[in-house]
Amino acid sequence: MATFAPSAFVREMLRRQACLGGYALLCLAGALVTSICLLLDDRMIDGVSVWLKPTKFFLSIAVFSGTMAWFFGHVRPQRRSSVLMRLTVAVLLLTASYELFWITWQGAHGLHSHFNFDTPLYALMYSLMGVGAVSLAGTTLPLAWEIGRRPAEGLDPDYRLAVILGLVITFALGGSFGGYISASGGSAVGEYASNMPLFAWNRVGGDLRVPHFFGMHALQATPLLAIALASLGWRGKRAALTGSAVYVALTLGLWFAARSGLPFVPF
Repeated sequence: MATFAPSAFVREMLRRQACLGGYALLCLAGALVTSICLLLDDRMIDGVSVWLKPTKFFLSIAVFSGTMAWFFGHVRPQRRSSVLMRLTVAVLLLTASYELFWITWQGAHGLHSHFNFDTPLYALMYSLMGVGAVSLAGTTLPLAWEIGRRPAEGLDPDYRLAVILGLVITFALGGSFGGYISASGGSAVGEYASNMPLFAWNRVGGDLRVPHFFGMHALQATPLLAIALASLGWRGKRAALTGSAVYVALTLGLWFAARSGLPFVPF
């Protein structure tokens, strides 16, 4: 039986895209530091630790950049260092670093990073975060294009379709839901009185962060769903298309539930 070896996975990730793979490991280290701060610092903001949001974002970006590094291995080797791919890596690193810097800086000072218009500087920094978030999500599109047009030799076409769909869905749903939250001035819909552990999602009313979270993680979920369906005997493109459709339907269902003021976990 095959076993999962984390060290082998890390080596392969770094081989596929060293900058993004290394950045993922750096973000994991950052999450460890902020987690320690979370345990040692009892300051709270909106009922949760001031270090919770930095920790969540370090972990989320670690997963995002690590997945992107892995998917770089699905691009033809001679195209991985093309201008388009180098630009994609640069945009991801710059926008993610800015997001992490400002969220961590504000958290360390016990201040909001999002929806903070108390000073012109805070308003400007938050506006730049919005631009950065859209740009970060948009890095999935050129990678999807390269995998679709110039895939690595031997890449299974059905799995390739699932990866491409996951990358596009991430931008379409994750990016658009994030933009809607920003335009709405907040993520809560209806009553807000309690936080779900770890995620800090609203447990009383709707929380638009839930579908945004699911949308941003379509690039991991869609290929995994396709692999699961293929293992059950689904042939051809059916696994990729069905897995993607199910995930989109789930995410949209969570969106409409949140917009209706329904909590994700009502307890």
